[in-house]
Amino acid sequence: MSTQIQEGEQTEDEQAEEQGESVPANQQRRMQEKRERADSEERQREEAESSLDDEDTRTLKVFRYDPEVEGKKDPRFDEFVVPYRKGMTVLDALMWARDHYDSSLTFRHSCRQAICGSDALFVNGRQRLGCKTQLSDLQNPVRIEPLPHQEVVKDLVVDMQHFYDQMDAVEPYFNDDDVPDGLEEQRQTRENREKIKMSTRCIWCGACMSSCNIAAGQNEYLGPAAINKAYRFAMDEREGEAMKQERLEILEQENGVWRCQTQFSCTEVCPKDIPLTDHIQELKREAVKNNLKFW
Repeated sequence: MSTQIQEGEQTEDEQAEEQGESVPANQQRRMQEKRERADSEERQREEAESSLDDEDTRTLKVFRYDPEVEGKKDPRFDEFVVPYRKGMTVLDALMWARDHYDSSLTFRHSCRQAICGSDALFVNGRQRLGCKTQLSDLQNPVRIEPLPHQEVVKDLVVDMQHFYDQMDAVEPYFNDDDVPDGLEEQRQTRENREKIKMSTRCIWCGACMSSCNIAAGQNEYLGPAAINKAYRFAMDEREGEAMKQERLEILEQENGVWRCQTQFSCTEVCPKDIPLTDHIQELKREAVKNNLKFW
């Protein structure tokens, strides 16, 4: 509920002052501070607006959609002109537009350090992280949309449940049955760590899945992120043979690695530079070797 005083309305203190009633000193001081604060905020707003010229502003064309509000159920684009400063990211610009223009503008963000993966967006026709993408690298106006091929919940927020289900389908964890009895350390060689190092950088942003044409047309396809996660464990020398065999059987299925058509779109948009396509191809080779029989 808003506590802002509408224009033309007066507080009880102001009414008492106009009617000649005595107002205690502490109330007078509070009234004066309130007037000064309101005047200061108004000056700051006017100065901010007057300083927005074409040379240091950027225009955002932001996708808007809200199925729960009448009049906003039809998708549209809203334009926001935001002040530009050196080092400003797409996420910074969205937050400025939300805080100064429309508090209902909805998008996900968290760490602002390209680690959490929550602010993956479709910016100027490409999947990107909002917190990692510099406005200076983009053509103006900047067109911001939710990730393609996923159901939009509101504005720039998409439903990630299918993506999480695909990740869970490859059982992305070590099986406790493979751990020896006792507290013996599970050692890993440096060479093996280097081999799987890039695959461990996945931040579950969903950008690769959104860019994949196969995933868009085939809802059951595991997708590059899930297959990369499977690679991380299948290629880890600490993985038990039984669990590795089970993981390869998951990947060998119709909607596993063989659905990949090697388009490299997932690799191109990955914000952590993971060679996703290479990992998928290596798992294809492992699947072939797994099925070879010599009599």
